[in-house]
Amino acid sequence: MSNKLLPALFAATLGIASLSACSDDSAAGSSTEKKSVTLGFVNGATTEFHTCLQKAIESEASTEGAKVITANSKQDPAAELSNIEDMISRNVSALIVQTVNVDALKNDIAKAKSANIPIFMTSVITSDTTDILGAVVVDLKALGALDAGWIAKDAGSAEVEAGVIAGAPGAASDLMSAGFTGALPANVKVVANQPGMFNRAKAQDVAENMIQAHPDLKYAFVANEDMAFGAYQAFQAAGKDVKIVTANGTDAGLAAVKDGKFSATVANSATDIGQLAVKNTLTLLNEGQADKIANIKISLITKDNLSEAPKYCLA
Repeated sequence: MSNKLLPALFAATLGIASLSACSDDSAAGSSTEKKSVTLGFVNGATTEFHTCLQKAIESEASTEGAKVITANSKQDPAAELSNIEDMISRNVSALIVQTVNVDALKNDIAKAKSANIPIFMTSVITSDTTDILGAVVVDLKALGALDAGWIAKDAGSAEVEAGVIAGAPGAASDLMSAGFTGALPANVKVVANQPGMFNRAKAQDVAENMIQAHPDLKYAFVANEDMAFGAYQAFQAAGKDVKIVTANGTDAGLAAVKDGKFSATVANSATDIGQLAVKNTLTLLNEGQADKIANIKISLITKDNLSEAPKYCLA
């Protein structure tokens, strides 16, 4: 081989090596960019709200190219902790939690933190948000206050009785009920406050007992529309015209407002909550710009503004 060819061959070899190295770096970079994200979603119950929330989370995650593993705690704080421990063992990238009980969640957050798995909350938050990634919340006290405002306007200065059919104690329902009772005027007296456990049949039983004990009952605040249908049946069977105010904004709930079965409902879209929860979780995981605590819009819906209600649930 001629000595004159050696420099050219050496240069060509370096060029091939350089190209190979660039190819490896590019592949590594691509792999990093396309690293899959797995979100764990621990749901709190099986009501229409919870079902629609899960649909929205799964749909938005699919759009964003993320995988979702789901579990349901069915209103049991012990089951919630077990579900979170299972998600930790699966090494999910982050946990989205619709909690059963805010106080019990403190232990869950500590477990996840020790495993370096961030928790993102939906609907409600803990009093100390230091150790959570973020949250999409509904101002549940304001929600209750909107329903109370409708009753205050409808009752005027008359001395009237109202009842509260709450959900399950310990989380969202407590905040809603507190917002409602705290915003009522002095002339509206709350004569009964019992949990319906977010169950239509249970709420119907509660309403039957309530109207028997308080035959002059004029208004009822019911913590969700499904329970409100049970309460409506009970009041109708007793021959009592009790005006019902409630919350959610489902298709069935809006139809009940239109028909006069419910006087008002407060729309708080499960779809909006779920979609924003996924978007903000992924953004905050990547250290992007998003509100750590984001609020979902709520609206008092009556016959006069039915068209303003947002989409509640994905098909």
